[in-house]
Amino acid sequence: MKCNLSVLLLLFLIKSLTAQNTPSTIPDSLIFKSYGYLDDKIYQYKNDSLKASPYLYAYLRKARSEKNHEELVNAYQNMLHQSPMILRLKYADSMVQTAVKSRNNELIGSAQLSKGIVYYSQKNYVKAYDYYIKANESISKTENDYLIYKTKYHIAQIKYYLGFYDEAISLFNECVTYFKKNQPRPYLNSLHSLSVCYNKIGDYSKCSETNALGIKECERLKIPEMELFFKHSEGINQFFLNNYHTSIQLLQEVMPQLNSMTEFANESIANFYIGKNYWKLQRQAKAVPYFKKVEKVFIEKGYIRPDLREVFELMIKYYKKENNLKSQLYYIDQLLKADSVLTDTNKYLMGKIHKEYDTKEILLEKEKIQQQLVKEKYYDVILISVVVVLFSAVIYGTYNHFETKKRNKIKFDLLLKKNEQSSLQKQATDKFEITDISQETVQQIIRHLEKFERDKKFLHKEITLATLTVRFNTNSKYLSKVIYHRSGKRFADYINDLKIDYLVELLRNSSMHRNYSIGSLAEEAGFTSTPRFTNAFHSKTGISFSYFLKELKKENS
Repeated sequence: MKCNLSVLLLLFLIKSLTAQNTPSTIPDSLIFKSYGYLDDKIYQYKNDSLKASPYLYAYLRKARSEKNHEELVNAYQNMLHQSPMILRLKYADSMVQTAVKSRNNELIGSAQLSKGIVYYSQKNYVKAYDYYIKANESISKTENDYLIYKTKYHIAQIKYYLGFYDEAISLFNECVTYFKKNQPRPYLNSLHSLSVCYNKIGDYSKCSETNALGIKECERLKIPEMELFFKHSEGINQFFLNNYHTSIQLLQEVMPQLNSMTEFANESIANFYIGKNYWKLQRQAKAVPYFKKVEKVFIEKGYIRPDLREVFELMIKYYKKENNLKSQLYYIDQLLKADSVLTDTNKYLMGKIHKEYDTKEILLEKEKIQQQLVKEKYYDVILISVVVVLFSAVIYGTYNHFETKKRNKIKFDLLLKKNEQSSLQKQATDKFEITDISQETVQQIIRHLEKFERDKKFLHKEITLATLTVRFNTNSKYLSKVIYHRSGKRFADYINDLKIDYLVELLRNSSMHRNYSIGSLAEEAGFTSTPRFTNAFHSKTGISFSYFLKELKKENS
């Protein structure tokens, strides 16, 4: 198989260099075969890229010669599925370019969706989401319900991956309802993803209920191979219900069925939770071999996700208890590598998850262990190391102090220019079309908001979403959605930011107010307490209010 893959890679590279000219080795007789015949052959050799290659290129050449955009898109898609990961984006691009020429929204949306899926497989979730949204825009103009819900499914996967579980649940529920009618495999996939989301939000009973339904539906639809995914999900769910023995039993039951080549991610997750179960049962030595299997997948496949990073934290703890300094140091390095990978692919989630060891603590722990290892051999080196570390800390502290001052000054200058920037942003967001609210209602709410801002009604302390809803004669859901799409903010942030913008402008123009106490200024801006005001100010600007006021006085003097 490795030999076949190497040959195919070479074939694809040669093809790229020759501007996608069809190889001359393709028998001419294949050109006269039907698309159905060629497609069947491609499917027949789906696991043997070398044998599939002549049929792939025959399909491509036939579609080109006939200038058949739809079949040309299919040709590129077949090549995408058979090509190595490094070349898949190239064929996804060709799909999109060809589809655009056809001016067929269904074809364009399908191609954009395929490109998004390629980005997703490359862990580029931002670009994947962008192409899913583009696909949704194109496909929503068609009557192809299957593509519409297929796109929703992939958008939901991104939402799940980024931690927006409630939004993912809503989309997966829609997919379950639609696919249940006549799409068994997508239906079961949606049901499985739904169960995983319920686990993530802590609704363990709903997760179990969905898994039980999934297993029952696998039997009804005669797709037994899907049962293991629901059992896998339930095994994890039982861990969170503190049923550790049940969890181990379920996960060990599905482990032999997980193909290490195609299901290494689920295999790694199962090993992680089996290890966690043993850890909770105070059988740490029994947990370690399972954690090492998770580490092996990380080393060989580069697979890691935020919850799996805990493996390295637990291994550090284990070897710390065993007083094994070298193993502690090794797993500290592994944790740093895992964090590096996660930071690149999960920037949003990494800010949310609880980490017992953050980067600074890891580095300090690593430094301590290194010093202990050195101390066991050379006492004189320890002294030099300590001096170097202290000197570095002083240099870093000094550097960090001036850098912080510089950053704060930049933030202060940007804050004074904010009115012009926020005006431009508002013009851009006002054009956003909210599809599930009538445009008349949206515009009416926007007019109310503009008057609300002009009249500075936001300075009232008692202003809430409920009171504003009544005043605008609308409902809270519509109002929240319009505010979010217009300003990019939740209601509380929207009100706080208006108050802060007002106060910044007031202080810029009124020297008298600059001499007020912070409490009086918080009162002036309509905040219910001084701490709420200072916290809101720092959250919005990134600098403290006292620093801002000090710089403003300095600038005006």
